[in-house]
Amino acid sequence: MDMTSPDRIRSLVIVGGGTAGWMAAAALAKHFQRSDLAITLVESSAIGTIGVGEATIPTIRRFYARLGMSDMEVMRATHATAKLGISFEGWDHPGSRCLHPFGLFGQDYGGIGFHHLWLDARARGDETPLTAYSLGAGLADHGRMALPQPNPPTPLATYDWALHLDASLFAQHLRGFAERAGVTRIDARVEDVELAEDGRIAAIRLDEGRRIAGDFFIDCTGFRSLLLGETLGVDYVDWGQWLPCDTAIATQTENDAATPLPPHTRVIARDAGWQWRIPLQHRAGNGIVYSSAHASDDEALAALTADLPGTPVTEPRRIPFRPGRRRLSWAKNCVALGLAAGFVEPLESTSIAVIETGIERLKQLFPDTRLDPALASEFNDATGRELDRLRDFLVLHYKLARRGDTSFWRACAAIDVPETLRHKLAVWDAGGEFVRYRWEMFHPSSWLAIYSGFGRLPQRLSPALDGIDRAGLDAAMAKMRTSVAETVARAPSHAQFLSAIPQ
Repeated sequence: MDMTSPDRIRSLVIVGGGTAGWMAAAALAKHFQRSDLAITLVESSAIGTIGVGEATIPTIRRFYARLGMSDMEVMRATHATAKLGISFEGWDHPGSRCLHPFGLFGQDYGGIGFHHLWLDARARGDETPLTAYSLGAGLADHGRMALPQPNPPTPLATYDWALHLDASLFAQHLRGFAERAGVTRIDARVEDVELAEDGRIAAIRLDEGRRIAGDFFIDCTGFRSLLLGETLGVDYVDWGQWLPCDTAIATQTENDAATPLPPHTRVIARDAGWQWRIPLQHRAGNGIVYSSAHASDDEALAALTADLPGTPVTEPRRIPFRPGRRRLSWAKNCVALGLAAGFVEPLESTSIAVIETGIERLKQLFPDTRLDPALASEFNDATGRELDRLRDFLVLHYKLARRGDTSFWRACAAIDVPETLRHKLAVWDAGGEFVRYRWEMFHPSSWLAIYSGFGRLPQRLSPALDGIDRAGLDAAMAKMRTSVAETVARAPSHAQFLSAIPQ
């Protein structure tokens, strides 16, 4: 921010707290700590938050590290456990399991990508699963957790991890940081939004009478999208044609002391959707995501409560939603973050990650009061592309599922996928290669995990395999498996890892 410019933004108002609001407040207070930017956050303690997104991806650790927070500090504050990936159970067919770890699979050999080597070995009768070549998957499968090496000696040792955390406690922790950094919090309900003559937001009016003016506003009001959607009229792009689920029911259960906490999220296919299990140190997060066209609320609730890992400690809460996004995430002098900008179901635990990337873009493109349209254009293009790519990755899961045993899964198989996903599938099918677009959250190793785990194998492999020394290749792959297995065997259990967190 140019401290000498008379056009600089001096007042930033964040409307809505929760995870999105306090992430934005903390990150922007840190980023602009040497400026005179005044940040105010308005939230009403009488309005609840959605707060079920308790699983994350590894980017969360980079986010709070930039605030100066350590892994152990955040884990202690949020009663977190470690997350090495996601276990998809019963998606390909009843009884099947696909593990999506945070990390790479194997090593290239002879200049040929590892996935081609694994597929070639499979075609020659080797039934070793892909996860045998992933250290992250091995740790997750065996209930172990070890910190990755800072500079892994080989790609085989490359993996990452995230957290299962209490989202409400995370927001509280960020609130404390933000308030210490100078953010002003107002506990009140917004009753009206005042527009200036040029269509910008001039101020918000609160139920206790105050008028809060601002140069720039961040909408963190959840599904309502009070500023961007209701006030500025930015329309919503519905993705229901591709993502069939539109309702969730969430509850929390007590942990069974005799059952070890797995270092991964469980995502279990059900007749009309899927169920999540997220282990925290003090309790478990549970829920079911389903299509209201294929199951009633009572049927979904019965499916959830029939398979809970412990005694419920909260009443089940129904959460209707529309998958999709606002056509723009930045309009006039307002940016929307979190649910106010759009929503994709938490199938790959991306809700918090999308907030992170939005904050990072805003830091890079932060305007002055002239609001150069080039900045908003770039923000909207990048945000839209990222959400569209994320949509495609989630659609992939439904499209590839081969269950077909209920009307819901048959409808999923019949989805006419977006053109961007259709192209990716065509390239994979034809030659076993990955297409990577700009602003993608998931790398080729993640796509490989789902392709292989759901049985989508290419029709042709790399022609370079024709001249490879198969005996040398088999020996190299055996060495990789042994290295992974031995490293996993030496790692401490997840319980031992958690016990080392300072209290």
